[in-house]
Amino acid sequence: MNEQREGAGLKIKVFGDSILRKKAKRLGRITDEHRRVLSQMAKAMYDDFGIGLAAPQVGHSLQLIVVDIGEGLYKLVNPIIVKRQGRQSISEGCLSVPGVSIKVKRAKQVWVQAQDENSRFLEIEAKDLFACVLQHEIDHLKGKLIIDYASFLQKLRIKRKLAALRYASVNGEKNKSVITRSAATKQSRKLQL
Repeated sequence: MNEQREGAGLKIKVFGDSILRKKAKRLGRITDEHRRVLSQMAKAMYDDFGIGLAAPQVGHSLQLIVVDIGEGLYKLVNPIIVKRQGRQSISEGCLSVPGVSIKVKRAKQVWVQAQDENSRFLEIEAKDLFACVLQHEIDHLKGKLIIDYASFLQKLRIKRKLAALRYASVNGEKNKSVITRSAATKQSRKLQL
């Protein structure tokens, strides 16, 4: 049994669950079921005080993400980054790797193409925190986690925590570590994505 945290009827998968390492499938056609999953994902994200969530984090191997950094909810289907510019380094957390934060170097500005839940094509230009969250969630669609960005020393520092999360995932134990939304929205603090 995998460790999970429940939100909006969806259970957030944590480190150790194999779905987090799989490449998510692109959607050909957006259905009512996909719209329902996006709405449930948004509720789960808010319930866990997150600012972003990808479908693999709730057990769906689909290219769906939701993001809200406090400026409105985005529900995106098949998002891809088409351009990156600049650099920034922010300490990030993740709902699927609770209690761990990693300083990640990412583009300061990104241009993303996606569809919304009504099949409309979108082009989004994002900067700073919004750019960071989009990159983080799109990483999830590729099976990539924040721990993949950890330096050798960071990996040593979090080794025990990851082992505990993996053990809990396999044995179905609960971990209630979350970071508040107000803390997550400040770049100087950990981001719970």
